[in-house]
Amino acid sequence: MKKDKEKVIDEVWTEDRVRSFLNVRPHDSRDEDFHMLLKAYQSMRASDFELFVQFFCEEKRNINATGTDGRSVLEIVSEHRHGSDYADTLRAAGAQ
Repeated sequence: MKKDKEKVIDEVWTEDRVRSFLNVRPHDSRDEDFHMLLKAYQSMRASDFELFVQFFCEEKRNINATGTDGRSVLEIVSEHRHGSDYADTLRAAGAQ
């Protein structure tokens, strides 16, 4: 059976597309800011994530928001082998 979609590699992220993640909302009781940051991290390359975090902070969002388990996005990202650039971006924005 043939796949319906091809995998997209090195997709171009416009500023508007990056900014659109400020509209991502959880479908459950998770913290909105945590959800936005986590989805951006999971979806974006490090350079796009850096731009997103700039927009996120301009909106006065909580860079230290936590999930239902009490962990912040910085804590989650810091555990990932390829998360160091993302973690650096979060720390530069004031994440602890």
